[in-house]
Amino acid sequence: MSEHPINNLMETSLEKIRAMVDVNTIVGDAIATPNGVTIIPISKISYGFAAGGSDLPAKVDKQLFGGGSGAGISITPVAFLVISGEDVKTISIDTKPSTTDKAINLVPELIDKISLLFKKDKEKAKTE
Repeated sequence: MSEHPINNLMETSLEKIRAMVDVNTIVGDAIATPNGVTIIPISKISYGFAAGGSDLPAKVDKQLFGGGSGAGISITPVAFLVISGEDVKTISIDTKPSTTDKAINLVPELIDKISLLFKKDKEKAKTE
């Protein structure tokens, strides 16, 4: 059986993503200042990828395929490493957290509250 067209579609999209995202994108090139301080930018990369397709019915003896793919990338600077002699400091860039980040940060607290609720229910059941 020959290779399905969706394979080529996905391979091409993933190759393009690999070309855009590498370690040099996350840890940027070092910037040397005249006074001997080296600054290295650090970024956060988020990306999403989707592909899909369908074999289409045909009246002729030929296989028809329709499909598409897409990707999105977000690069956000998050910090700088500052190296001066033997001293290394991290300077964090304060960014306003997104709603998603806030929700993810609340998950541990939510789990603790749910666990506490179940614990109270078990203790109440034992005393009755």
